[in-house]
Amino acid sequence: MLRIHFTSQDLARTTLAEEPDPLWEVLLSLHQLQVQDGTTQYGHWRERTRRQLPRPATRLLHLAPPRGYSPDFLTPAQHTGSFDEGVERVLSTSRGRFQRELELLAVRRPGSSWTRELVSGRHEVVKGLGHAMHTYHQSAIAPYWESMRTMVRADHQQKVSELSGAGVDRLLGRIHPAVRWESPVLTVDGLPDADLHLDGRGLRLQPSVFCWRTPTKLRDPHLPPVLVYPVKHGPGALRRGAAEQRSRPLAALLGSTRAAALEAIADGCTTTELAQRCSISLAGASRQAGILREAGLITTRRAGQAVRHDLTTLGRMILDGCGAPIG
Repeated sequence: MLRIHFTSQDLARTTLAEEPDPLWEVLLSLHQLQVQDGTTQYGHWRERTRRQLPRPATRLLHLAPPRGYSPDFLTPAQHTGSFDEGVERVLSTSRGRFQRELELLAVRRPGSSWTRELVSGRHEVVKGLGHAMHTYHQSAIAPYWESMRTMVRADHQQKVSELSGAGVDRLLGRIHPAVRWESPVLTVDGLPDADLHLDGRGLRLQPSVFCWRTPTKLRDPHLPPVLVYPVKHGPGALRRGAAEQRSRPLAALLGSTRAAALEAIADGCTTTELAQRCSISLAGASRQAGILREAGLITTRRAGQAVRHDLTTLGRMILDGCGAPIG
């Protein structure tokens, strides 16, 4: 079992994520893609993803065996917020770290020619890793992001309610059935026997849809500590977005990224929220909002320190029109 040792400073610096982490979901979903566990939760997703998985994305399976170690560089310790920013962090991994972590992976799983090439750090090979991640995300994660965010937000609201009602002790004691809190140590069953001393760094608690049964963490104890734990969800909870019925005609009209941005603004949002909902960078979200605004589809106004976007009447008509039944 894993024993996480807290100080009073660590308790003050412990945070609970409100949104799913796109890179952790990519990694953990790759694990789920290669097993048969959780049929009621993942069966439909697994069947559809296996059938439609683009060839470039299959390379990632060499980096994410269903059991055991996966390289830490796939899930940057710094919380990224958007998928694009996270991929950029992955691609900026040093050659030395690529080599160290891929050698650890090869101990349990013989490397492929592609993973061996990654060690070289050559630009075209690393760029291929980014392409594989984007392709996989677009096929296996992005269509389900709406329901994933709903599940993680529900877990967050429940945990915050426990925190406000009974404090940090109750929150840490009720993260997951495999986790026990006996101050100042958090014990996690199902992980290799080890002691992790936070030493004032705090702990990020990250709820995850594709984490299955047992919480997980980064292998390297020197990286910023994070504990990823499963959220509860039953049959049918993981589903493609309700907006999918209109996504194809809307994408044909505006382009896929801009169509996703227009849908994300349907209930109003800030630029930061738009980036998170579309899994794009903040700069990309600002650019898409600017194009939609110039086309007369959205309005933008200052709201305190943030900028808020809302649909115009024309934007609402286009969004609703693409969802109307034909005939």
